[in-house]
Amino acid sequence: MNLLRRHPIAFVLIALVLLSALGPLPPLVDAVSGAPPADVDLVRPMLYTLLAPLSNVLDALTFLSLERAKALLLGWTAVLALWGLLRRGTPRRRLVVAALGPLAVVLLGVAAVVLPRPVPRLVAADSTLTVIDYHAHTAQSHDGRRGWTLADLAAWHAAQGFGASYVTDHNVVFNGGVDDPIRLLPGVEWSVYDQHIVALGAVAPVERGVYGRDTRAMLGLFGALHRQGAIGIASLPEYWRNHWAELDDFVAAGADGFEIVNCAPKAIGFPAAARAQVLEVAESHDLLVVGASDNHGWGKVTCVWNLSSPSAHGYRSNRVIARPIALAQGEWQPWTAACTQPWLMLAGLSWSERSSWLTWILVILIYRAVPRRAGDPGGIGILARSLSLKILRLRRPPPATG
Repeated sequence: MNLLRRHPIAFVLIALVLLSALGPLPPLVDAVSGAPPADVDLVRPMLYTLLAPLSNVLDALTFLSLERAKALLLGWTAVLALWGLLRRGTPRRRLVVAALGPLAVVLLGVAAVVLPRPVPRLVAADSTLTVIDYHAHTAQSHDGRRGWTLADLAAWHAAQGFGASYVTDHNVVFNGGVDDPIRLLPGVEWSVYDQHIVALGAVAPVERGVYGRDTRAMLGLFGALHRQGAIGIASLPEYWRNHWAELDDFVAAGADGFEIVNCAPKAIGFPAAARAQVLEVAESHDLLVVGASDNHGWGKVTCVWNLSSPSAHGYRSNRVIARPIALAQGEWQPWTAACTQPWLMLAGLSWSERSSWLTWILVILIYRAVPRRAGDPGGIGILARSLSLKILRLRRPPPATG
């Protein structure tokens, strides 16, 4: 009981890691059916699992909608600042701790965006399927990460199990020609009136002003793409935010499909009810539905993959496989993010990840619980001293009798 009183956070974490296993989330779901796919697996590298507490936290921070990211930042900043102020110690020490807590949250957010680290990889059982991304960017886009090259983009995709990706920079045509380590396919993302349209295939530049006057003019771009031999996909979040009442007009204008999952913070909060409505429209008109990493060089993990079948067409030609924590972003109110995002993260752990969490918690707990002599400084040396004293006692010869 004394140990529980002295280290309540450790025991709360242990309880949460175990309780979240009672209602676990699958590692992957089919974004159309909502069911866990039986023919793909999410493979976690050994180092990823070994460092699971860090790996999982950085992933969870990556899979936040913009609104939920703001709420989580504000919530945890306030909680940690208050916790620091209420701790025992001098006023100076309490102020330092109150400042370090929020700073740690900010640093974790930065780490989620830029820190190199191992990432999970999708493995499909059917080798005839192509694991593909329909929407990704390089530094050629105005909002792409500086120095983010085609080679960087290809390596980012290859590490996560993709076999191909369209390169769809903003208003900059990519003509292909890269086949290693994965195939990079030609495309572009046209920014037109209140909408981004992802063009897939070899395309020529267009006069964007023609399609930037109003909704009717924008919809004309689909026909122009068809005349070039390319297809056009309506991108998230624009058709959801700006043209939701005009989905039928998109279909009539010749839209070839819709994004239903997009990992960008502005788009990842697409609600399930809205997704279901788009799926109904797409199925009834045999249109393509896709997922998009929308990677711009920021962040190390994707929330979605596509399994493309070269023998099928339209609605049945592509399966969208997503991380459940990403799909959940549209189902929870932003103000709940400080609580619900950690819970979603814990519910999605594999048992190997749970074991890693419990091991790290217990190691830190034991370290913190080792008795200190008066005047001992903190540090791992306390553990070494404790172990060395035990070894000396074992080696000490028994006292002579006689």
